Amino acid sequence: MQYRRSATPGGAYFFTMVTHDRRPWLHEPLCIKVLGDVMRHVRTQRPFETLAMVVMPDHLHAIWRLPPEDADFSTRWMLIKQGVLHRLHGRMGVPTLWQGRFWEHALRDERDVEQHAHYIHFNPVKHGLVQQVCDWPHSTFHRYVKNGVYPSDWGTAPGVLSGVRE
Repeated sequence: MQYRRSATPGGAYFFTMVTHDRRPWLHEPLCIKVLGDVMRHVRTQRPFETLAMVVMPDHLHAIWRLPPEDADFSTRWMLIKQGVLHRLHGRMGVPTLWQGRFWEHALRDERDVEQHAHYIHFNPVKHGLVQQVCDWPHSTFHRYVKNGVYPSDWGTAPGVLSGVRE
């Protein structure tokens, strides 16, 4: 089957990456560390900017912006998935860690990026893992607070995040 992927050099993209059979191995601190290490390593070879990200027990969401001359996010994700598998091989008790495919969406403009970042940061609350966004440690939410983008109580007021809570 041929998959058609968006290809906008320098574009911003929203991604969903799911674990194989939705196994919740991403809750392990070692796995989260390995994922971060591998992503940083891949970024040195094939640059990208992580605008927002959340790591959940069985999936992750991310927004990347690629360099102006580059639209190849597929190779980057392949290298990340392979790198994590290589480093964790045998530790998780399963032969594969990731679903074979991933979901991607090209973001149209900065408002679209902002809305998807809100979705990413609110995801742990949506899935019932925490009561407040600030309580989930595996998210760029904390970077957004540190940089003054969000207040530390962001996401707690009703009606503030229309379209995000669904």
